[in-house]
Amino acid sequence: MKKLGVPLIYGIVIAIGLIAYFLILSLLGLHVNPVFSLFNPAIVGIGMYMAIIASRKKMGNKYKYQKGFKIGLKTGFTATILFTIFFGIYSTELNPGFINKLLSVWDTSWHISIGMVLFTVAIMGFATTVVLTLAFMQLLKDSWNTKEAKKHEL
Repeated sequence: MKKLGVPLIYGIVIAIGLIAYFLILSLLGLHVNPVFSLFNPAIVGIGMYMAIIASRKKMGNKYKYQKGFKIGLKTGFTATILFTIFFGIYSTELNPGFINKLLSVWDTSWHISIGMVLFTVAIMGFATTVVLTLAFMQLLKDSWNTKEAKKHEL
């Protein structure tokens, strides 16, 4: 069996962290308050940063900006897909009344289906992934303003 790659391993770990955080909130009855989802980017960010650092150490001199960017995107997308699947199972099978409780926070007469909620969860995860990947790669990229980089240009 082929070894699992860095993005898959860290994506699964991030998803487990997000699921654990969600389940802890549900035990406390706080999972229906959307304000607590503001901590999700911290969980994703820590995992993505660790994945990019791990891939950078693993690749050594072969590490390039594009490879690190791909690692960040793959890691975050994996975590987002896994968490969205869990969220769908939780809100339809494990706690069918959850979506109604969640949406009762907003006073609206619209009918919002589970599909729209899952789409929103996925889009939020993908957007978080892209923004964090861009931010981390700016921190972790090699500078071109060094004497060594200028020697390679010539």
